[in-house]
Amino acid sequence: MYKIFFRLVFKRLDPEQAHHLAFRWIRLAARVPVLRTFLAAALAPRHKELRTEALGLRMHGPFGLAAGFDKNAVGIDGMAMLGFDHVEIGTVTGEPQPGNPKQRLFRLVEDRALINRMGFNNDGSLRVAARLASRTPVFRPVVGVNIGKTKVVPEEEAVADYVKSAERLAPYADYLVVNVSSPNTPGLRNLQATEALRPLLSAVREAADRVVSAQRVPLLVKIAPDLADEDVDAVADLAVELGLDGIIATNTTIAREGLGLKSNASLVKETGGLSGAPLKERSLEVLRRLYARVGDRITLVGVGGVENAEDAWQRILAGATLVQGYSAFIYEGPFWGRSIHKGLAARLATSPYATLADAVGADVRKTA
Repeated sequence: MYKIFFRLVFKRLDPEQAHHLAFRWIRLAARVPVLRTFLAAALAPRHKELRTEALGLRMHGPFGLAAGFDKNAVGIDGMAMLGFDHVEIGTVTGEPQPGNPKQRLFRLVEDRALINRMGFNNDGSLRVAARLASRTPVFRPVVGVNIGKTKVVPEEEAVADYVKSAERLAPYADYLVVNVSSPNTPGLRNLQATEALRPLLSAVREAADRVVSAQRVPLLVKIAPDLADEDVDAVADLAVELGLDGIIATNTTIAREGLGLKSNASLVKETGGLSGAPLKERSLEVLRRLYARVGDRITLVGVGGVENAEDAWQRILAGATLVQGYSAFIYEGPFWGRSIHKGLAARLATSPYATLADAVGADVRKTA
């Protein structure tokens, strides 16, 4: 049914317009008590065997919504209603910004992919923090907060900009993510170099500890799939050195060649980050490499090209304790979360592993 609706309605709309329309419907449904209860029962049934502990947090399952869908923390309950066990909001910047000029979001339907050059359009850390502070949750998913650099802030002042966001948002975050991997903010990916990343992560860690003294807010870094293998290793080693809680692998890619893209050439040439199915192989490769390097010392989150339960299962076997998705939600619709959970439960039941935790990294350990 959804695929027919997508073809007849959403596909005819500008992708960003379609996103806002769909998200508005989701938020409205979550505000109606009887309706949201019915939808949560239908779309987010619980599977006890999928209960997950990660980052010192307990979740109903391992599957969450990646950053980018709910940039301003306006629809957390709605996304939980659709079956996401954790919701990562953002990317939020120190100051509000409109993002890049439109059109800035493109569907590659034949490739089940998206290209975006949104440019961190968001309300800014002060307004998002106020929104989170005033939130009265109906559902209680784990809420991650993804922070990035304000575009107009020079690279040499990036640390202070991230610290500002961390100070404002850490009190309301179940975990905090430093995003240095979006291709749509000039110079941002330069911060992935370890000599720049070390002081940045250290400063954000100190800021979070300063404003939240009662408990330690888990801190993660999100990396790009375009890093060379030796740079992936360097980030992994740095994460262990600094006592980081996790790495999210991976963000969108600027690559186009070698991905077998089928969509119209003019679309493929659009600048921005490519997400969705074509990212599957490289994202999984980076995840395996990270797990081989860090093992169980830090939590890995697998994202990029996750379309179905089999993709999620492969991420877990490759070392991911948590799995995230976004692009496939556009193509699969509201039953996507239910399908992922049902499929994961079925795969676990027929596997040699008693729990999901036992399965994490199993494929990598076999080849070690």
